[in-house]
Amino acid sequence: MDEMEEELKCPVCGSFFREPIILPCSHNICLACARNILVQTPDAESPQSSRASGSDYDYLDLDKMSLYSEADSGYGSYGGFVSAPTTPCQKSPNGVRVFPPSVPHPPQAQHHLLPHTGVLPPVPRNSCLTCPQCHRSLTLDDRGLRGFPKNRVLEGVVDRYQQSKAAALKCQLCEKSPREATVMCEQCDVFYCDPCRLRCHPPRGPLAKHRLVPPAQGRISRRTSPRKISTCTEHELENLSMYCVQCKTPVCYQCLEDGKHSTHEVKALGAMWKLHKGQLSQALNVLSDRATEAKEFLVQLRNMVQHIQENGVEFEACLVAQCDALIEALNRRKAQLLSRVTKEHEHKLSVVRDQISHCTVKLRQTTGLMEYCLEVIKENDPSGFLQISDALIRRVHMTENQWGKGSLTPRMSSDFDLTLDSGPLLQTIHQLDFVQMKVPAAPILQLEECCTQTNSATLSWKQPPLSTIAVDGYILELDDGNGGQFREVYVGTEMICTVDGLHFNSAYKSRVKAYNSSGVGQYSKTLVMQTSEMSPPSYGSNTLAAVAWFTFDPASAHPDIILSNDNLTVTCNSYDDRVVMGNTGFSRGVHYWEMTIDRYDNHPDPAFGIARADVMKDVMLGKDDKAWAMYVDNNRSWFMHNNSHTNRTDGGISKGATVGVLLDFTRGILLFLINDEQQGPVAFNTLEGMYYPAISLNRNVQVTLHSGLPIPDFYTPGESEAAASVC
Repeated sequence: MDEMEEELKCPVCGSFFREPIILPCSHNICLACARNILVQTPDAESPQSSRASGSDYDYLDLDKMSLYSEADSGYGSYGGFVSAPTTPCQKSPNGVRVFPPSVPHPPQAQHHLLPHTGVLPPVPRNSCLTCPQCHRSLTLDDRGLRGFPKNRVLEGVVDRYQQSKAAALKCQLCEKSPREATVMCEQCDVFYCDPCRLRCHPPRGPLAKHRLVPPAQGRISRRTSPRKISTCTEHELENLSMYCVQCKTPVCYQCLEDGKHSTHEVKALGAMWKLHKGQLSQALNVLSDRATEAKEFLVQLRNMVQHIQENGVEFEACLVAQCDALIEALNRRKAQLLSRVTKEHEHKLSVVRDQISHCTVKLRQTTGLMEYCLEVIKENDPSGFLQISDALIRRVHMTENQWGKGSLTPRMSSDFDLTLDSGPLLQTIHQLDFVQMKVPAAPILQLEECCTQTNSATLSWKQPPLSTIAVDGYILELDDGNGGQFREVYVGTEMICTVDGLHFNSAYKSRVKAYNSSGVGQYSKTLVMQTSEMSPPSYGSNTLAAVAWFTFDPASAHPDIILSNDNLTVTCNSYDDRVVMGNTGFSRGVHYWEMTIDRYDNHPDPAFGIARADVMKDVMLGKDDKAWAMYVDNNRSWFMHNNSHTNRTDGGISKGATVGVLLDFTRGILLFLINDEQQGPVAFNTLEGMYYPAISLNRNVQVTLHSGLPIPDFYTPGESEAAASVC
């Protein structure tokens, strides 16, 4: 019940409603709060004050619609009266902008009651009230706020809610220190805690049939305060006993005698009370279903949050592992390259060191020879010198020759002739990104563009809306025209393809799928396309033969649709109309099918006809511009397209009746039959494109489909243009 609390609070004061009144716009407001936001209008507008506050009111222009302004300044004025002063607006605890009274109240009015009387002070003349929720302006009559009915139901709900939120109830069977009660037995009228319930009220024997409810609910059920009897706002001494259907308001006998509702339909208050309770219960059931779906959706979203978190952690771990693996591989390669550099370094050092050693030995020998020769030159004995001079000259020349060209040139360069080619790797690292990890979704066949011509078939498709998965190409497949296996007839990036050389008078099944680097996606829906006969029939040289049969399509049906009998029998689990279509689309030829009414309760009005693939599934067939239909009850029928009703015709359906649909593309017309007789004139003409057989129905109807039927005898394709002009 905690979610209900906001419904029980006044939009002005933000507290629980006290003496709530019902405004003509059906919103509620505290009586005291209504007086606080009254604005007095000039006398020039007094003719409007003659209208009753509970009667119909005009919708003012946009500049006269309310007493407040949503401008950033936080100020507003009543645009309908030029002499009304600009009054600062305030915000209630609920965030609704409200206005203080434009005319100061006397000091005692600030407490809402006149001293020593206990009643509200009189409302100023020509007062105006703006609903704080929908902002519609209302002009009060002479009765002032007394002209608005009191919402005693809301007052009672607030009272019960506040009592249910009071102090917790105690167990009535605890001997010492009563514990908090957890349940109440409606039959025993006793509150129990869990130990006392198990000991004194076991769920067996006669007690097993007793109904245990929560303590708060039990306290409400024990209340015996008498129900307040509502009185008429026009005649305060009269009780409300009747209900005016046209004015949608309770009235008293005095209202009826005054003649105000003399021409209106009036019903007993109790009967309308039960009727509206039933309607509210039915509407609540639908709303409850939506709330259940919303709860399931929230569970799905919360599960998605958990899965996203788990997948995110897993994906991050995978990414870190992949990057670590790349870093490890790079480190291994780094070690290999460093090893090569080390070997080159050692080789260069070895060569240079060998050359240094060899050069050092030769230099030592040369230096020793040079020093010896210098000492020989110092000798003054000519004969002794000449004895050795020839040999020394030869040795000097030989030694000098040893230092020939290239002997004093380094055998190894100090530079390393190695250059690391890291450019491709750096480019690859910069290009490192996430690849497509999902296969494409199933393509959608564009039925309006798919067609056949003689023995050729043209197919067109597109990607699903909002799909962001990359597609590298498409694969189109056809069977052999005789129910055999599929074969590939096209692979490429185009989204339209014409296949030639097919067999005449054959029904080919076709489908298409998309692919990318991650794999191949799911197939699209299968489309059956009929080629022309080898010898065209007499009623048209390019007419296609009719598709032999089809069934209802559960994939495209509304979730409330129930299919059985191999998808030939259909009904619904909802009181609202739901749409189901056939699994085959038609674009050429003449086609006829029938539906037998298996069950027909409470005089519903199912609709039969044709529709585009994107027709609305949650309303009656023909409510939008995507369907052409005939809806029929037990007495008469109408044709409907784009919510336009035409050609009312007598004659309805009942259990066992047969409804036929004839679609002729040679003339572009659609007509209907009931029990083998044409129902009304030709329903629709100028039909072109791709259409699916369709029907809308609720839980009171069940039908069975019969497809691939011969054209009725009364209808002759290829009639004169005069006959076709009946459309």
